[in-house]
Amino acid sequence: MEAAESAFAAAGAGVQVDEIARRAGVGVGTLYRHFPTKEALFEAIVLDRLAQLVDAARALAPSADPAGALFGFLDRLVHQGIAKRDLADALAGSGFEERIATSGLVQELEQSIGTLLARAQATGTVREDVTVADLVGLVSGTCMAAERPGAAACSPARMLAIVCDGLRVPAEEHAAPPS
Repeated sequence: MEAAESAFAAAGAGVQVDEIARRAGVGVGTLYRHFPTKEALFEAIVLDRLAQLVDAARALAPSADPAGALFGFLDRLVHQGIAKRDLADALAGSGFEERIATSGLVQELEQSIGTLLARAQATGTVREDVTVADLVGLVSGTCMAAERPGAAACSPARMLAIVCDGLRVPAEEHAAPPS
């Protein structure tokens, strides 16, 4: 799958199955025994990536710094979203987005992000009105902005820092004693 991901990144969705097999050091028949179509291979890569993100979010959940864990995870999402955009673009027209959405991994990822968010909100450092849907939209927007023409002047790290600042409870509210 690493060879396939690399091949898709280098050549896009049009990469030939023969090239993927060559990069993996296997025969085409071996590749087809594991993945009956190139689209099935795409799907497996995306599902694997989602599973890794779920694992990463779950590993961060018990952090002693809940806000830092949340913001660190958002940073990871932005960087992966930008770096892996070629695969996402190829998947967009493939017709199996629904299978990925119903795999359960998208819901697990949202739940894991929700746990990170709830823990950060419980410390009073992240605004209480923020939802998981807000976070997903902000990460998606940051990734899309980084890809637009002329985006070289638009640093994803800077954009994410601004987003995270907007998610934080203002210091004066966080430090105020309860009434």
